[in-house]
Amino acid sequence: MRERDSLEKIWKDIEKVFLKAMEKDKTVEEKYDFIYKEYQEFLNNYFDFKEIADNLFDGIYISNGEGKTLFINEAYTRITGITKEEIIGKNVRDILAKGDIYKGAVTLDVIKEKKRINNIGKIVKLDKDVLVTGSPIFDKYGNVELVVINNRDISELKDLENKIEKLKKTSLKVDEEIKFLRSRQISNRKLIYKSEKMNSIFTLINTIAPTDVTVLITGESGTGKELVADEIFYKSFRKDKPFIKVNCAAIPSELLEAELFGYEGGAFTDSKKNGKIGMFELANEGTILLDEIGDMPIKLQTKLLRVLQQKEIMKLGGTQSIKLNIRIIASTNQNLKEQIKNGKFREDLFYRLNVVPIDIEPLRKRKEDIPELIFEFLNIFNKKYNKNTKIDKEAIELLVKYKWPGNIRELENFLERMVVINTTGIITVREVAPMIDSDDFFMEVSDYDLKKAVSYLEKRMISKALKNFGSTRKAAKHLGIDQSTVVKKCKSLEIDILKLKEYE
Repeated sequence: MRERDSLEKIWKDIEKVFLKAMEKDKTVEEKYDFIYKEYQEFLNNYFDFKEIADNLFDGIYISNGEGKTLFINEAYTRITGITKEEIIGKNVRDILAKGDIYKGAVTLDVIKEKKRINNIGKIVKLDKDVLVTGSPIFDKYGNVELVVINNRDISELKDLENKIEKLKKTSLKVDEEIKFLRSRQISNRKLIYKSEKMNSIFTLINTIAPTDVTVLITGESGTGKELVADEIFYKSFRKDKPFIKVNCAAIPSELLEAELFGYEGGAFTDSKKNGKIGMFELANEGTILLDEIGDMPIKLQTKLLRVLQQKEIMKLGGTQSIKLNIRIIASTNQNLKEQIKNGKFREDLFYRLNVVPIDIEPLRKRKEDIPELIFEFLNIFNKKYNKNTKIDKEAIELLVKYKWPGNIRELENFLERMVVINTTGIITVREVAPMIDSDDFFMEVSDYDLKKAVSYLEKRMISKALKNFGSTRKAAKHLGIDQSTVVKKCKSLEIDILKLKEYE
């Protein structure tokens, strides 16, 4: 029963006595009114100490100035396992003398020293440490009248600390995911392909994505290695977990270890006071992409091998291993077997990474993908720049013949440039030809002298125009030359107009 309820019950009994007294003596009524007002004022200002104390998270113990136990709240029993029946009315000296209930109490020290005291106490029967704070309450003469002890379970403090640390990690993970999502907004590409080779890669992705197998993606720069990693991630059961991407070539070698593994506070000069969570830990439960793995320093490769073998890391300056549940995808544009021969890459690490190899051919070896990519990029950049630019057939044919040493990335950048600078609404061969790398495009005529090379290209371009437009007049207009020039060129270059197409 609440103390307030007890008081109200007592008042009802008092009230009955007053009512009977008033029947015999009317003057008692004035005394009743006075006492009733005082009682109501008391109730209005009354706080149920026990109810308040029992709702506190910390354990509360109160003794008088001589060490006699007066009160404990429910949290005290929860933390210590000591019940009211065991302790109320007993002197703290007798409790400590037994040695089997509590050690490290500060009550007697507070009484003696008349000041607040902190200590680590021990609950013997639970083998539990508690943080103890004792505070004195003085009477008007300066004597200790009461001692109030606050107990907090250290394990609960550690749990709270762990929760805070998890929140910090979650916050950092969210930051990393936001960065990742922003990067996806800029380069949100799906795999675009038509070639049989890319189709087989896509089939393999669908097979391995739901597993946790380690994948090594190889291929020249710009071939789409990151897109393949994205596809694996988004088709895996970890798709709702973190996906952390680390470019091993972009981070200075002396900083890469700290970035990957993190460090404890004070691990080295200029380190953050509270340490740093590494990329591996940020990716825990999810996936990490180690891009440009071939550029990882040989010393760091040894630590990565341990991650793959033991699924655990240790921060720089740390003393405890951190278990990981993580999927690792690696990618490189280097020949790792050559790196192994040259002593720049560990052979055992290579085999650990190369469980499922995916090699992406350069764009020049899968030309059937180029038209598909052209239309995809045109669609993307038309939306980006609010345009409706198209491309003609001849321009596409010209782009298909180009070698694209920078692969998909070069094609993407080229088409973005063309969409931006185009003013006619259609990209033609005349705009494309001067913009692409002539060294690669004209390799097929590299054995000719200049005069023969020009004749070769003139013949091809005029023949194409005649095929597409059906007349010398229209072909001339498209090529930007006179009709008479086309006729003369056809004669000098031995172009059989009749065999090409019927014309006007």
